[in-house]
Amino acid sequence: MKKILVCEDEAAIRDFVVINLTRAGYDVVEADCGEAALQKYDENNGDFDIAILDVMMPGIDGFQVCKELRNRNGGIGIIMLSAKTQEMDKVTGLMLGADDYVAKPFSPSELLA
Repeated sequence: MKKILVCEDEAAIRDFVVINLTRAGYDVVEADCGEAALQKYDENNGDFDIAILDVMMPGIDGFQVCKELRNRNGGIGIIMLSAKTQEMDKVTGLMLGADDYVAKPFSPSELLA
């Protein structure tokens, strides 16, 4: 079973993502901020296949978490979630090591694809 780290500061969106991933058979660990995501990553000894990260969060933002996770584990899949849809935001995420960038709002099928 693939293990996914979900980091999203908005509870309703986080719950939506976690519920849909869990229903699809994934083992999901959730965090509500960048600091918590890095802590959960360490607590699980980096044993994640994928990280789904919100971009705009208080404290450590998703871009910083992306960069840190990529430095720690080059093989982890990283998907950025954001309402920021400007090309430069997408390019920034991809340059920092993200594998994909999904714009909010999104459907469960888009996330699971």
